[in-house]
Amino acid sequence: MAMQFYASPEQVQRDRSDYARKGIARGRSAVVLTYEGGILLVAENITTLRKISEIYDKIGFAAVGRYNEFESLRRAGIRMADVNGYSYDRRDVTGRFLANAFTQTLGAIFTETQKPYEVEICIAQVGSSPEHDELYRITYDGSVMDEPGFMAMGGQAEAISSVLRERHESTADLKTALHLAAEALGSVGGENGQTRTLDAKMLEVAVLDRRRKGRAFRRIQGTSLLTLLVGEKDVAEKDLGDVDAAPPPPATTDKPTVSAASEEDVADKDPAEPADGVNGDGS
Repeated sequence: MAMQFYASPEQVQRDRSDYARKGIARGRSAVVLTYEGGILLVAENITTLRKISEIYDKIGFAAVGRYNEFESLRRAGIRMADVNGYSYDRRDVTGRFLANAFTQTLGAIFTETQKPYEVEICIAQVGSSPEHDELYRITYDGSVMDEPGFMAMGGQAEAISSVLRERHESTADLKTALHLAAEALGSVGGENGQTRTLDAKMLEVAVLDRRRKGRAFRRIQGTSLLTLLVGEKDVAEKDLGDVDAAPPPPATTDKPTVSAASEEDVADKDPAEPADGVNGDGS
């Protein structure tokens, strides 16, 4: 009979943790931070695969690591949020509720399966003011942390966090917050420790806008993103045109009429545009 090698539970846990951390560190980073108008989510992303998405009315999702793993978590979170919002009340679906669910799922995967998920995710919920915004950081082993105002994930997260820690202000406007996020992401990864300049094609950007009723998530891309980064002209945040967002609810009610799951792959559309002008969300 072949003898099986013995490894202590502590050693097994350390090996799984090292494996997951190395996998996450190889990926590109993402940052989430609060600003005066809501919560800004920025990821370094040169592909069409989404790292940032909507989960529910006021709740956003950002992730780094292995795409197929955090994408399955995102879809499961949307289904859970929709079922609970439909069965009870949309106000019962909160960022804390979803963070607890992701924590239990990742914790079970880490302890009960041979290979842990190589992911790190953020659940962000926008409040009526920056003091009421919630950022939950959930790691590969199911640990959850309530982050105060900003967080960085993936790659050299500690170095990026130090830049955010020195300069982040919750009262900053969107343009200032976006420049800080891009500078923090570009502070690592250059040759010989040099900083990088990230342009609009290298960034995936979205916001949770606290001033929107109903669904607060909207993407910023195209001309609007370029304008905010380059600063060619002043554009009010409410006038940003190239956005991929949920449609506002009817004027007679504050409750949205569609779910995040039903429109997770459909972008917001200007009524003046033709029917074939809709851009798909490649989440």
